[in-house]
Amino acid sequence: MRLSTGRIQLNASLKALLLRWEETKPGWNDPVCQSLEEEFVEPLGQHVAATVRAIDRLAQMVDRVYRELES
Repeated sequence: MRLSTGRIQLNASLKALLLRWEETKPGWNDPVCQSLEEEFVEPLGQHVAATVRAIDRLAQMVDRVYRELES
């Protein structure tokens, strides 16, 4: 699997999860829901964004290595 494929899948999975979460919240509005959102759902977006940035940097390094090996 290419890094770009993993990056795309990660973003798509996060988007699907957040969509499902928004669909779930209206029927589950209690302190447990609030806690779950604050502890896990909200930070997940930040973690995924950091991971995507790391994947982008890694992809640049891998591309540079391939170019150097070709020359």
